[in-house]
Amino acid sequence: MTEQKEQGLEEKAVQTNVEEAGKPKKKRSQIAKKGINRWNQDLLKRVLTTQERIECELRWVRHKLDRLGEADYSKEDIENFAVFDTVDREIMQRLLEVGVDGALPKDVAAEVNKRGGYSLKRYDVARRLVRLNKKLHFETGKVLFDKRGHKWALTRFAFDIYGDSADEEQAAAIEAPELLEEEA
Repeated sequence: MTEQKEQGLEEKAVQTNVEEAGKPKKKRSQIAKKGINRWNQDLLKRVLTTQERIECELRWVRHKLDRLGEADYSKEDIENFAVFDTVDREIMQRLLEVGVDGALPKDVAAEVNKRGGYSLKRYDVARRLVRLNKKLHFETGKVLFDKRGHKWALTRFAFDIYGDSADEEQAAAIEAPELLEEEA
């Protein structure tokens, strides 16, 4: 083996390739660095966090409008916020029919089971009512149902929203009872 004993003091002490020194190195994209699947997942995470932030801001705006007295909710808004399936709609319809007095969960379950062929128990109805209240309260700050003793009843807020359609149906039944008999 031979060793270098002295270092040259020339201008080109370190030898480099002239072609490579003048050409900038090509940078890799994030997809090439991470892989396309991981990059897409990172993008999805960013989009979802942005969407959650926007939804949170909208909730704050709804709460503020409600405090100012300017909030106006329609039946469709309430169903988008809280109602998930046809069973929830049946339970709400039954409590709307009962009115201000309210109904026991076992009576609501029996009626809904008779109408739709479901197999609900009283505790299923109570659990669904609590879940509907929780979701709606999270979105709007309002609740749909109150517990009055052992019975559940719609609140004033719910009657303001759903009462218009019930009043129209009752008015139609008074004006044209023969139409309802023909449908039955």
